[in-house]
Amino acid sequence: MAGRSMSAPQSNKAIENKVNHLLSQMTLEEKIGQMTQVDFTVIGVPKEQNAEDQIDPVKLENAVLKHHVGSILNTPFTPDTKAQSIEIWRKMMRTVQDEAAKTRLKIPVIYGIDAIHGATYTQNSVLFPQAINMAATFNSELAFKEGEITAREVRASGLQWNFSTVMDIGRQPLWPRLWETFGEDVHLATVMGTSYIKGHQGDDFSAADKLPTCLKHYVGYSYPLNGKDRTPAWIGERMLREYFLPTFEAGVKAGSPAVMVNSAEVDGIPGHANYHYLTTILRGELGFKGITVSDWADIERLYTRDKIAASPKEAVKIAVMAGIDMSMVPFDFSFYDLLLELVKSGEVPVSRINEAVTRILTLKYRAGLFEPKPLLAVEGNFATAEAIETNRQAARESIVLAKNDHNILPLKKDANILVTGPTANLLSVMNGGWTITWQGFAENLYPQEKLTVVEAIQKKSTGKVSYIGGNSFDAPIDIQKVVDEAKKHDIILLSLGEHTYAETIGNIESLNLDQSQIDLANAAIATGKPVVLLTLGGRPRIITSIEERVDGVVLGFLPGMEGGDAIADILYGDYNPNGKLPITYPRNTNGISPYDYKPIESFEQNSYNPLYPFGHGLSYTTFATSGLKVEKDKIKMGGNIVVSVNVKNTGALKGKETVLVYINDVAASVTRPNKQLKAFKKVELAPGQTENLSFTLTPHDLSFIGVDLKRIVEPGDFKVMVGNETVGFTVIK
Repeated sequence: MAGRSMSAPQSNKAIENKVNHLLSQMTLEEKIGQMTQVDFTVIGVPKEQNAEDQIDPVKLENAVLKHHVGSILNTPFTPDTKAQSIEIWRKMMRTVQDEAAKTRLKIPVIYGIDAIHGATYTQNSVLFPQAINMAATFNSELAFKEGEITAREVRASGLQWNFSTVMDIGRQPLWPRLWETFGEDVHLATVMGTSYIKGHQGDDFSAADKLPTCLKHYVGYSYPLNGKDRTPAWIGERMLREYFLPTFEAGVKAGSPAVMVNSAEVDGIPGHANYHYLTTILRGELGFKGITVSDWADIERLYTRDKIAASPKEAVKIAVMAGIDMSMVPFDFSFYDLLLELVKSGEVPVSRINEAVTRILTLKYRAGLFEPKPLLAVEGNFATAEAIETNRQAARESIVLAKNDHNILPLKKDANILVTGPTANLLSVMNGGWTITWQGFAENLYPQEKLTVVEAIQKKSTGKVSYIGGNSFDAPIDIQKVVDEAKKHDIILLSLGEHTYAETIGNIESLNLDQSQIDLANAAIATGKPVVLLTLGGRPRIITSIEERVDGVVLGFLPGMEGGDAIADILYGDYNPNGKLPITYPRNTNGISPYDYKPIESFEQNSYNPLYPFGHGLSYTTFATSGLKVEKDKIKMGGNIVVSVNVKNTGALKGKETVLVYINDVAASVTRPNKQLKAFKKVELAPGQTENLSFTLTPHDLSFIGVDLKRIVEPGDFKVMVGNETVGFTVIK
């Protein structure tokens, strides 16, 4: 691979020549077909027929030979059927490509899938913690490995394109896709997202064990004003450039060749109609050369929902001229038919079609689809012991010990524990949406050999472990039974949180827990037994009144398929927790301020007072930072500044600590956050061990979006903050 990457400029020119030659031979119909992406149901046998062969040959011929479709996506009969076996996927992909080989120009179909935390729609794949948990690890090496393993398992399944990773940042905790993000911080999301992309794509994503990624969802999607999915965001251009564009810019620089577009709207302009975002900024400023693909049915929605088009045909014209290259239609050929009419009538120029198709063909050549390799062997590349262990380590590092009064944790192995609560005995609540099914709640389809929280505890314990709880959020727990049973136990593990969901179905009115969980918590606490609270779910649900009255709090979020084992490892001290919050955990449902709040938000009657701040996370040992220094107290504009600090394990156990480096621009022409994360490093230290860490901050780290919406560094004073220490330096002209 090293040799191939060195010759990349030459191979890029070779690809360009091949694309131009192919394009010159294509009919208008063949070109527009390449811009068309359809769902599996368009080629599938109806699910009620329960056929062994799930692809209908007549439908496939209609899609590929007659409509020349360039891309197909999704698993058969979503959202309500299970992931496919790897053998079935491989067979289906052969069928699709064999059909493409019959076309006049033999242009392969690129098949896409939402493999957002592993090969989500392939049975028995390694399913990682969701992105919010991966961010909590503050371990970019784990993100890289997740990318590697996901790409390998998706490729082994025969699929060619992954609609991942989400580069939106999660600054609105109500939003039901928060858990798909790498948290609220620009730097953290940038580091974790680009590490994932590099692991997933390598130096050459045509390699047999690599495949292309797709950045989602460009741009501003993650910050809806009311917190509900696919509702308006109101983001000024400065805020957009300061918080929401940088992660996508980083993804482009990391080499992701595709972008999926924001399903909602920003400042009154739907993402799929936003020429300024899709062309002026993405192409002109960020230098993106790849393809833009619509999200699900969102071009038609410019007419049906957004009312900015007077007809479906006008919706197609608006989207294509704004910069959409491929339409996820998804259920018919309407986009194909309407775009054909628009080009023939002269309303959409052929030059725009050629531009889009050039990008699509380039991706297919770069992905190696025109020169198909034998499929990756399943043995040694799918669900390997090493990959499963990497997943378990990711789960362990993603879990946050938030409170540990009186050292209630770790538990003794012989302690008698009563486990109760709706999340204690379900695999689905540790995995979330996009797991086996779209919504992820089909518990009966989860691999039975994987352990729920209560099963993992029972496996480790030498004491008595009892469990009281329904198997769903719909089955009320017998609270009196919990109270009576508690008398026979030393400790209560209270497992609360959310059922699983994806996208708009996860919309909620409030971050508060439902009353039945609060009633259960109150009764458990009232028994007088020590209580440890465990939460699972995709958002920070409000736990303040419970948290104040329990000794221990473990925030699990969505730790993936190895989550049960990982939680038990931490509860019993077989693993020393080291996760850190990648978001601010609110104290109250309307107390939503990210950690990088502006000074006005803590002035006079305003206060930043979360339940747990960004970066919070305890260990079974203790750490201290000291000796924070900057290399010099004055640097010239355009220079780097080196920061060093000591970190020491001051406790009695080996453990990992993440050192976070923040800066503050003391005075600037645009108000600056109280602090911003600019660097971090995770280190493992033995008891008493000290390590000196060094970080280099660049001019970009000191920059911000100025009055004229351009990125600048202003001369003046800066503060660097690590732990309880602050040092200063000055930038001079």
